[in-house]
Amino acid sequence: MARFLVALVSGLIFGLGLTVSQMINPARVRGFLDVFGDWDPLLAFVMLGALGVTAIGYGLARGRATPILAPGFQLPAHREIDARLAAGAVLFGIGWGLVGLCPGPAIAILLIGGPSVLIFLVAMVVGMIAFEGLGRPDPGHAGPI
Repeated sequence: MARFLVALVSGLIFGLGLTVSQMINPARVRGFLDVFGDWDPLLAFVMLGALGVTAIGYGLARGRATPILAPGFQLPAHREIDARLAAGAVLFGIGWGLVGLCPGPAIAILLIGGPSVLIFLVAMVVGMIAFEGLGRPDPGHAGPI
């Protein structure tokens, strides 16, 4: 029950952060990505803030033998940058640039974003299913962190 409550509160805080930072606004995101046009630097500050919070979280986690609500940390066994990772990053970037959304913000605005958000999420799920169908290249892959 504690894991569920922590996940729920974490998700609510994440969604609130996406909303306050305007990461759920595709026009704002595309403005940030338009570095050769009318560039909007606001999301750079959002990312710097996120990096700061992440650094603190990793610092706190590094001092623990195990997580508070899980039997162990899930870290990827594969640390090399290979063609699959690079291709995935490129596809993610192309999708983010074209649509102005990535998975978190798309889920956050699912009910208010209109048909384009639903199409994006369906395409994302199809891509995830296709990836699983292709098989994981590394049996030591620990899954999402």
